[in-house]
Formats: sequence, C-alpha cells, structure tokens
Amino acid sequence: MAGSRRTRTVRVATYNIHRGRGLDGRTRLERIAAVLAAIDADIVALQEVVGASPLKPGQAAELGAALGMGWVMAPTRHLRTALFGNVVLTRFPVRHHVQYDVTWKTCENRGVQRVDVGLEDDTLHFYNVHLGTSLLERRHQAERLASLVHDRRVTGPKIVLGDFNEWARGIAKDVLAERLQSIDLSQHLSRRRTYPGFFPILHLDHIYYEGQVEVMKVTLPRDRMALMASDHLPLVADLKIGFD
Repeated sequence: MAGSRRTRTVRVATYNIHRGRGLDGRTRLERIAAVLAAIDADIVALQEVVGASPLKPGQAAELGAALGMGWVMAPTRHLRTALFGNVVLTRFPVRHHVQYDVTWKTCENRGVQRVDVGLEDDTLHFYNVHLGTSLLERRHQAERLASLVHDRRVTGPKIVLGDFNEWARGIAKDVLAERLQSIDLSQHLSRRRTYPGFFPILHLDHIYYEGQVEVMKVTLPRDRMALMASDHLPLVADLKIGFD
C-alpha cells in the first residue's frame, strides 16, 4: 500500500424498523432507540420509517434526537398523511444526499438513498437500499443499483446495505455479486437470519461494498429487546476503510 493511504474504522448497521411496530403489535419507538443505542453504530441505514406529518415531526427526528445523531430521509411514498421511506442516521457530517427512484412498473414505490459523509478530509459513500418483493422487480432494481454504485463520477469507498428482500441465491444477488463485494455472513455468524425478528427464518438484510474495505467484525444483536422491537433484526459490521 502507498504510504499516503489513510484508514478509518467505522461501525455501520442496517435495520428495517417496521414503522416502530414490534412483534407484539405495539408501536414503541423507544425500543428501536434502545436497540440502536446498544449497537452504537456510526452510520445506520433504516428502512420503513414514518416521517414527518402535519401533526408530528416523524420517527427520524425522534430517533435522531434520542441518539444525538444527524439524519436525512428519502421518502418513497406517503403513509396516510406522513412521509414514509428510508433514513440514514449518522455521527459524521453529511456532505451530499441524493435519492434514486428504482420503482418497477406498478409495484410499490422503492428508492435507493445515497448519503456522502465526511470522515475528516475523506468522503464515504453510503447507500441505503430497500428492494421489492417480486423476483422480476428485484432484478430490475439490482441492475439499476449496480449501475448507480458504479458511477465513475462517484469515487472512493462505497458501502451498500439494507433490506434486499432476497433470502436465497437469486437474480438480484447474482447481479450484485458480479459488481460488488459481499460480506459473507457465514464467516462471521453462526446465525445469519434476520427476519422475522423473534424467530428469524429468512436472511433478507445484506451488506455489500466497493473499494478499500476490510471487514473486521459482524454482529447480529439477538437480545430480548432486539427480538421484539421490529420484525427484522439489525445487522452490524465494523469496517476498516482505506482512503488514498
């Protein structure tokens, strides 16, 4: 490696919070906040977040305030009178934020959220993903995602994570595996399934990356609070990221 190479260790997480509704049917955002506080990640990709409405500031604002983190939201649709979509929480300054529409035909609106955060003089590109439930839909979205991440105008290390709604090896995974590096959870975890939370039987949440990224540790919190707070478990990774 060149002598000018710089490294930073960053903890990232992805968590589908299911509107804050736990497996007991109760919406209690304080449980989500407690799970996130215990994770202590630097950057978090959240899916299925209820945003601002005419009457409430929204879950992103509440979680950001509870955790002392900045946040940006990329809504994909409305849930009654509130915004609804993806959110990134971060301890780092946000240098740029953009949202890409990856909706396929008449399926539910879906988006990819890209947040560029500043790590001192360097920039990390962080992609928050929530793909659809249809096979052909995910194929279209995976190809679109891969082309977005490979945009040569966006340079530097990239982390791509979220709820991919694909639990077996399929078209979306094949498309992404051709273009990106994937964290092989079998090398880090004895239990890799993240959905549904209390008795997970499917592995829907994934982390990909591009650039100088070394996977140091991967965890899947399974304490009682995490098992109950949402219908997904959070997926957490400690990464050593290199910058030239």
